[in-house]
Formats: sequence, C-alpha cells, structure tokens
Amino acid sequence: ANQLPTPERGLLPRAARAGGADRILHFGAKTTDKLTIEASFHNDANRYKVTLVPDDADRLTPVSELWNRAHLDRTRARFGRWQLYHVHNTGPRSIRLGKTCALHDNVFLRADGSNLAAFLYLLRRKHEGVYDLIRRSVRLVAPFFDDFVLGPTPFNADMIRLEWSHVGSDAHFDATSLSDGTLRFMVLTTLLLQPKRLVPSIVVLDQPELGLHPYAITMLCSLVKSAAVGTQIVIATQSPLVLDHFEPEDLLVAERHKGASTFTRLDSRNLDPWLEDYSLGQLWEKNELGGRPQHREHSDLTT
Repeated sequence: ANQLPTPERGLLPRAARAGGADRILHFGAKTTDKLTIEASFHNDANRYKVTLVPDDADRLTPVSELWNRAHLDRTRARFGRWQLYHVHNTGPRSIRLGKTCALHDNVFLRADGSNLAAFLYLLRRKHEGVYDLIRRSVRLVAPFFDDFVLGPTPFNADMIRLEWSHVGSDAHFDATSLSDGTLRFMVLTTLLLQPKRLVPSIVVLDQPELGLHPYAITMLCSLVKSAAVGTQIVIATQSPLVLDHFEPEDLLVAERHKGASTFTRLDSRNLDPWLEDYSLGQLWEKNELGGRPQHREHSDLTT
C-alpha cells in the first residue's frame, strides 16, 4: 500500500455544505476525534483506507491515505463511478426535472435527475432499444403516458426541456403536469435500464419507494433485481412492501447498539418456519427481524 494525496476539491466543499467537520463527526469533535473510511473489493485486491481529522478551520483533513498500488487505477475508476441518487423531492423548489437543461449534459444521469431530458435525448438517438424499453416501462405504471417529447427548445438550440405526450392526444405537457411519484419512477427507470457501460459501479438509492403506487413499487423492485446482475445496488428502505420482493440474504438490518450503527445480514434458515405463513415485510412489522426503533435509537433496513 502507498500513501497518496487526497483530492480535496470534492471533500472540502461537501464538508462545508454539511455544516463543517464538527457537524459530521459523531456528537462533534469533542466526542469523535477522527473519521476512518475503509473499503475493499475482490478479497482486498482493490483496497482503500483514509483517516480524516478536523482542523482549526472546522474542515476535515486527511492524515493518512492508503491504496493498493497494484490496482490503483482500477480502484480509482471504481470509486469514480459511485453515485448516490436522491430523488425524494420532485416539486418546483426541489430537483429541477421540469426546468430546461443543457442539451449536451448527457454523459451520465445526474444524481438529482436534473438532466433527465438531455439523457433521454441521448438514449433515443444512440440507444433506441434501451429508450423504447424505458418508454414501455413507464407506460406500465402510467397508462396515460404515450412518449417523451424531446428536442432543443425553440429559442435556444443548446437547451432542452422535459415534455411528454398523452395517449390519444397531440398536445404536449411539461413535467409539472405529472405527479411526484410518476416523475420519480421515470428517473429511477432510466437509471436502472440505461446501457450497462453507463451504469455506475455502485448505485445507492435512498427510499426510492416514496410516493410510488404499490404496482410501481413492484415494477421498481423488478428493475432493481435485473440491474443488480451487472452492478452493485444498495437500497435504504422503510417499506415492508419493498422487502416482500427480496430474499432474506439480500437484507441487512441496521440498528443502533451502544451508540454505534450495526448491520446484520438475515439468514433464511432462521426464518423458514416464519416464512411459511408470513412475508418478510410482515415479519418486520411484527418486529421479528429487528430494524425497529428501540430505546429512542434509530433503525432501518438496507437491501
């Protein structure tokens, strides 16, 4: 392993936006004097570890950083393709799905979905089969939807706006005419069905089921399982309905224990008697899986 300089252009602004190092460290710098992050892939063939400490300017500063030199480029590339998708809010004051974006902002789908129109425009021109699959998937959840209307805006050929057409009508509508759940499903469907070479190496979805119809949740889980064949997908959820679409070994139960977060993978052998009569979601509701608030400590489930 070799020590290398940490790129600070991403770390420092993110720490500042979160309120500084004291807000990020558990109960502040007086309680937690450092933050260590370690990740490894392929039985430690690709490994990364960094230790960060707060400085006098309330910034997180790296004091040590270790990479496996033999696989340095591969590890950097893998980290560079991680992406957290956060599309909880789709209103006019949150993510910018309904606003214009640059026509050529289509190298990847942005984490907030703000370049969805430009990205779909690329897929329609270069990956027609993928685009058609996205369109048909959206129609299964929103039968009134006919197709996306994609092209440069009339007064600026370098910009594009998300519009769509209604079944049986030649009128065009903008994104604000759709429900938050439908917009969210469009972003997630595009993310999960995009060409494999464009998919991030790890995709993190934070409660993607919010605002979705139960049938849309079923569709979403099917898309997740299909996409997970080629990439790592992590979902944080509090939905029993989402759990019903996965196997016990897919689930990690997150709980607080003595002030620390612990993660336990479920074992179907311990649940087989229960699963004869109940689904995973029902077992969670019955508090047989853990992952429930106890003694004011937060719990969650991760797939």
